[in-house]
Amino acid sequence: MPTAAGARVERSPLNSYVRARAASSAGAFDQASQGFVAALDAAPDNEMIATQALSHAVTAGDWRLALDAAHRLERRRVLPPDARLLLVAEAFRTRDWSRAKTLIDAVESDQLFAFMVPVLRAWLAYGAHQGDPLAALPAPGGQGVAAAYAAEHRPLLMLALGRPEANAELVRAAASAGARGQRLRIAGAALLAKRGERDSALALLEGNGTPIVAARELVRAGRPLPGAIEGADSAMAELLVRLSLDLQQQELTGLASMFARIGTWLAPDNSETWMVTAELLALQDKERIAVALLANVPAGDPFAITVRDQRIRILLDGGEREAALADALAVTHASDAATTDWVRLGEVYSAMHRQNEAAAAFARAIEVRQADDEAQAEWVLWLMRGGALDEAGNWPEARAALRNAYRLAPEQPFVLNYLGYAQLVRREDVAEAERLIREAHRRAPDSHAITDSLGWALYLKGEFGEAITLLEQAAQGEPGDVEINEHLGDAYFAAGRRVEARFAWMAASVYAEGDAASRIATKIETGLTPQLAAR
Repeated sequence: MPTAAGARVERSPLNSYVRARAASSAGAFDQASQGFVAALDAAPDNEMIATQALSHAVTAGDWRLALDAAHRLERRRVLPPDARLLLVAEAFRTRDWSRAKTLIDAVESDQLFAFMVPVLRAWLAYGAHQGDPLAALPAPGGQGVAAAYAAEHRPLLMLALGRPEANAELVRAAASAGARGQRLRIAGAALLAKRGERDSALALLEGNGTPIVAARELVRAGRPLPGAIEGADSAMAELLVRLSLDLQQQELTGLASMFARIGTWLAPDNSETWMVTAELLALQDKERIAVALLANVPAGDPFAITVRDQRIRILLDGGEREAALADALAVTHASDAATTDWVRLGEVYSAMHRQNEAAAAFARAIEVRQADDEAQAEWVLWLMRGGALDEAGNWPEARAALRNAYRLAPEQPFVLNYLGYAQLVRREDVAEAERLIREAHRRAPDSHAITDSLGWALYLKGEFGEAITLLEQAAQGEPGDVEINEHLGDAYFAAGRRVEARFAWMAASVYAEGDAASRIATKIETGLTPQLAAR
């Protein structure tokens, strides 16, 4: 009897569903997929199970299960608009142009993602060899979301069609695409290189950005450059990545990660799809999954160094500090370790609060830096070293490093402010410290941190009225900043505004930690004394 009962429980769709959800949450994707398959087999018309199976399968990259769940929902006419885009992706992958047309029409009817329809129809026309694909796009220079998406895809289509003016159009589109500009140029160059048009490919790869340089070296060496957009599937992947980035700006992270993940299925050689997916999953506290996905970008990819930095950052954010350190150290052990490699190591040590080792890494970065290295300004490296030494409690060496940064970049407001404020809190050459901070404020009046520094300098001089005005401005700009709110509370108290002082200290206490938290709590209880003054 127990065996028969156990068999009945095992076949229960609810039991399989609960186990699948638990396994998916734990990152046991294979086990979760098996559970969802069992649950769907036992309850083929259950919309909740199909919806959850679809969500899990996309994250896990189990495309067979994802499509099965989506088709079930489609048959029951409850397919969500976002899942319909998965079916468009399937049609593009299988070159089922008739099915793709029907689905794109449905996307337009759903309205939610109708702004994507012109670009989808353009690539459908290209793939199906039906008419002029460019005719499906809005006219150049148009307004709105659809026009913005079309502006990126028009030159990519022109390039795919072999139009002679495509290169110039792509360069213009990349220039206005922000951080994605490098990716668009590399995508175009990859297609041209694949066609044997080496000179045209190199013309798209001008500049000193790390991915651009790496891509240029691949083309010059006659090696394959990944990431070409040469059909509807790879083009839709590019479209979904752009959509994901836009959705993330609206804090729709879950939906954004779904679309980016579909992009990895459509164009696995497009490193941006993996990078964006990993970033979005990390934002959902799925760091282990994110790190695993980044392994899909090979070492020879133009974005490999960017991916390495991303992996280390995600490991740090996920609490895997030793793994991040191992990655950073491994790179510096190479004989050709560059400035950026030592900077990365220094940043990892800083995140681990190992400031002396961070300072040593930044010193090594300065030693190996080439004179023509525009990506790593020497003053920045001295500033980073000075900051690490300051955090380590080695003020004499920190001061020397910061003065080197000041010597190299006397116009940089953050150098001026750091050196000035560090001297100010130590009551060292206070007049010079105030001069440096005032100059920093003149150059960067909108910086809340610098405004706070100047307000604190005036507070220390006893000029409470002007100090409070500046500190209030800083606090309005950074309402959650512990140091700014504590400074403001101290200034209020010194000016006799005791109630306002406690409100400011209470605001500071929300995010305060360690000694600062204890000091602020005591001030709220007893008021300001010389021993409790802000640092």
